[in-house]
Amino acid sequence: MILIKLGGSVITDKSQYRTFNRDVVRRLCKEIKDSGKEVVIVHGAGSFGHVLAKEYSLQHGYHDPEQIPAVARVQYDVRELNHMVIRELLDAGIPAISIPTGSCFMMRDGKLILDDPDVLFSASEKGMVPVMFGDVVFDMSKGFGICSGDQIIEVLCDLYDPDRVVFVSDVDGLFDKDPKTNPGAKLLPEVTSEILKKVSSTSAVADVTGGVRAKMEAMLRITSSERDCVLVNGAVPGRLCSLLKGERVISTRAKGGL
Repeated sequence: MILIKLGGSVITDKSQYRTFNRDVVRRLCKEIKDSGKEVVIVHGAGSFGHVLAKEYSLQHGYHDPEQIPAVARVQYDVRELNHMVIRELLDAGIPAISIPTGSCFMMRDGKLILDDPDVLFSASEKGMVPVMFGDVVFDMSKGFGICSGDQIIEVLCDLYDPDRVVFVSDVDGLFDKDPKTNPGAKLLPEVTSEILKKVSSTSAVADVTGGVRAKMEAMLRITSSERDCVLVNGAVPGRLCSLLKGERVISTRAKGGL
């Protein structure tokens, strides 16, 4: 089984509030279907979550009553994004079922907690594809917090023990510098904990879940000698499908653990 994280950077325009990349998502859903693989899907919140979350500092927990309407709005927005993703998956012939993160997860001081995974297992066992997403989640220590798709992926790795985890982004892989602002940036075909220390983690867009460094750390935490963990560019047609089928494509693999 393969866990797929559809990053907010590829399914939305993260610089523009509530901008859904429908054509890209439609193609990616078809590629997942055409691969013929058993999958569980997580998607990021992108511009449906990060913009307001950053404006109201929701990632730091409750500190001001003015945050409450923002929490409600972000939950509404990310669920609307999830409905659009689900619609494209259904249209592609994938029996996707939405499992809202904030409805089954809680946090304690930013750490994700899942006491009962039966909802997830029940969906998978019946041949449905669970779809979760980045969300605002209640936190027993801070009131609430932001749960990223990468955090969800880590928990799901413990639950499902997948053979492969695929992070789908809008770049060819991990670079030694930001390739969008540095033309000379070099693609790193593999990332290790030592390489991680040397790579820039700056980002030009609103991202309240840690950006590229958090993604690299998550990839290293979940990789193992039995589990492949890959970052691939979903903006390039056909690349995700080829990777899922086991073909070699331009990408970055995590290696060696954190």
